Amino acid sequence: MAYDKSDARAALAPAAAAKPSTGLIAESQLATFYDTAADVDDTNGKSWFVRGQNFVLVQSEAQPGGTFARKDQADEYVVLLLEAGAAIIADGVIKVLQGNTIAFVPPGDSSVTLPEGGRFFRMFTSQSPDLVAQCPNADAYDVPRTHIPEFQAWPTPKDGWKLRHYSLDVAKEPGRFGRIFRCTTFMVNILDPWDGPRDTTKMSPHHHDEFEQGSLVLEGMYSHHLRWPWTTDMADWRDDVEVKVGAPSAFVIPPPVVHTSRATGAGRNAMVDIFCPPRQDFSAKSGWVLNADDYPMPDISE
Repeated sequence: MAYDKSDARAALAPAAAAKPSTGLIAESQLATFYDTAADVDDTNGKSWFVRGQNFVLVQSEAQPGGTFARKDQADEYVVLLLEAGAAIIADGVIKVLQGNTIAFVPPGDSSVTLPEGGRFFRMFTSQSPDLVAQCPNADAYDVPRTHIPEFQAWPTPKDGWKLRHYSLDVAKEPGRFGRIFRCTTFMVNILDPWDGPRDTTKMSPHHHDEFEQGSLVLEGMYSHHLRWPWTTDMADWRDDVEVKVGAPSAFVIPPPVVHTSRATGAGRNAMVDIFCPPRQDFSAKSGWVLNADDYPMPDISE
């Protein structure tokens, strides 16, 4: 991993050196919501779907009063509200939330209603086959991808299931990387926005050995750069890739591909990183996960 000294991730403990494992690496997955037709278009609004191996990301543009319900939801899911507010019902309890909020919705029956309409995002695990089936790339992982372990949720909160929500209005703090929140199924990092293009002398090429990363572009323009590792099997080798995208868009980066993203827009550029399940290394950094007290970490000694 290569981080500029100004990057908070430079303080992460270096991973143990290991020979890259051979075998088929998952393909990256790209969804450009801004220039493709919606996958669902009904009286509640328009929705676009894309999946990774472990998760499904849904962007919705709700009509005023549009309601998006889940019945018998298997596990916890994420609602990311930006400009628009919403009323969320879970376990028979209703909470009215303003924009600039992230919410974690418990398993079971729930609904999200946007009284004034607007754009919002939801994140589900791929344990919801009905949502996977709505993804244009639903079959992208039909061939097993052994670099990513089987999904396993993190421990249930000690005080039980309930709707939890947090404001994204969090001041930037030296030494902390973005604004990170986690639940039992996801870790979401709302990265600090870039004003103008990113400095090309301060890039951050790195890789993950066994988890994928979703990069959700909210504003501006980005270039995602990918480099496949040279294993002992030349069948694993690929040419370097640069993927140029606008907003909103989503890009799923498979392990162990080396990657870095560069903001390229002249104005404000904003992106969110998505991990399913949460990351151990970020969780181990004191003060990085802003709601760490609400969600226990797994005991990795077991």
